[in-house]
Amino acid sequence: MKNYKNKHSFAEKLAKFLHWERSKKPEVDLSPEIWSELKPFRAPMILTILVMLFGTLGYIWIDHFSLMDAIYQTGITFTTVGFGEISPISPLGRIFTIFLIIAGFAVFSYVLGVLVDTINKGRLLALLKENRMLYKIARLKNHVVICYHNEYTIELAKELRNTHIPFVVVDPNDNLEEIAKKYKYPFYVKAEPHTLLALKKSHLSSAKGVITLSKNVPDNIAVISSVRLYEKDLKRHPYYILSVVNTEEEIEKLKRLGANEVLSPTKLIAKRMTAITVDPDVKNILEEFVYSIDTPLDLEEVTVSKKSWIAYKKLKEAHLRELFNVAVVGIKEESGKFIPIPKGDVTIKPGDLLLIIGTARDMRKARKIIRSTIKPKELDFI
Repeated sequence: MKNYKNKHSFAEKLAKFLHWERSKKPEVDLSPEIWSELKPFRAPMILTILVMLFGTLGYIWIDHFSLMDAIYQTGITFTTVGFGEISPISPLGRIFTIFLIIAGFAVFSYVLGVLVDTINKGRLLALLKENRMLYKIARLKNHVVICYHNEYTIELAKELRNTHIPFVVVDPNDNLEEIAKKYKYPFYVKAEPHTLLALKKSHLSSAKGVITLSKNVPDNIAVISSVRLYEKDLKRHPYYILSVVNTEEEIEKLKRLGANEVLSPTKLIAKRMTAITVDPDVKNILEEFVYSIDTPLDLEEVTVSKKSWIAYKKLKEAHLRELFNVAVVGIKEESGKFIPIPKGDVTIKPGDLLLIIGTARDMRKARKIIRSTIKPKELDFI
């Protein structure tokens, strides 16, 4: 038992050293369906084996061939390759050979018919393609599952590709493969997004979150409910769920059902158009700097907890700019009041949302310090 463990440990170390990785299996096994589609080939295979066996025994009995000579002669006769006789064959043997040629032609015609019928149905090829896609998806980690294909999905996919964030598009459209090629979706699953099968095929267990973009609100409701139930079954930390709707009533409904964020495209466009109407020369800082992949800036909201060391301190006492080169550009209080560009004398209270801008690396450090219950030692030197 000890030797087995040592060997197993050595094999794991060797695989790690050589960077060998086992191919991860998808959560949905399509093997039973693939084998089911291959059932029509069983009869041709059995007939082929029987004819080969019959021919081999016939040559051994009629012309006293050796076993290997009989197998070889049966093979070249059965496949009608026309190599001729490998040794003299008696008249009875030649009659037997003619029968074998006819049997071979009949079997191959049958095989060809089964093959053409299977290809015409297209089910087997579709299953093989899907199985290959599921194996690719099974390798993903911290990816985003996008439910439903539409104009939002097309634009979102472009941005996610530019930022190198992996994603899987799930949609029931029969032409999803052609759509994926056209709009360059690297991973896709043809299924109803709210079903358990779709959640497993998209490898949701390793995903970061879900974005549901259906224009039909009940579809989004079904996806959110299914994801939250699946999350409980896995006993993992909550997924981040994002959705889009048009009205305030629908936004409130989806948030109550479990969506982390619900956006209204019409509302966002209206706000942007209003800003441009008021001042045509206005520049949208979010589009120009924060959302652009050409700049390293990031914008994030950080909640101040009751146990945070920064609670009830003045903003200037945190020294966020000096320590981490980040700036607090806004504070949203629990009452709903928003303080733009707060001064250093503003007192930070528990529950406040700090709107911080900076590089992603500096933001991570600042976020960690703000959420910490202990005052950072670096402040002693400022």
